[in-house]
Amino acid sequence: MLEYTACFFNFTTGVLVFISNAYAQTAAAGDAGLMGSLTTFLPLILMFVVMYFLMIRPQQKRQRELKSMMDALAKGDEVVTAGGIVGRVSKVTDNYVILEIAAATEITVQKNAVTTLLPKGTLKAM
Repeated sequence: MLEYTACFFNFTTGVLVFISNAYAQTAAAGDAGLMGSLTTFLPLILMFVVMYFLMIRPQQKRQRELKSMMDALAKGDEVVTAGGIVGRVSKVTDNYVILEIAAATEITVQKNAVTTLLPKGTLKAM
């Protein structure tokens, strides 16, 4: 038992020789304070600003335009739905639109399924 303890002690002593001591670093005078924190977070802040102007703001603008188009739907408008159905609006309610897709053929779709408002006379040209 004593032999194993001596062997272990010699092994750990040899390993401890290769480990250097770690000392705390002192802060430099220019890095302390607000500037150090600002330079750390500046790339993150810039990335968020770029993402806002390139992705979030155009999407919000597109949603506003789509909502105003849905609110302005009226009888006789020619529209395209999300499923690709082209028809003429025959009745508008709060949440639904009744489309005439052929002579005497009407379907009911949700208002938010209407994606595009076509110019008048588009259906006659088809």
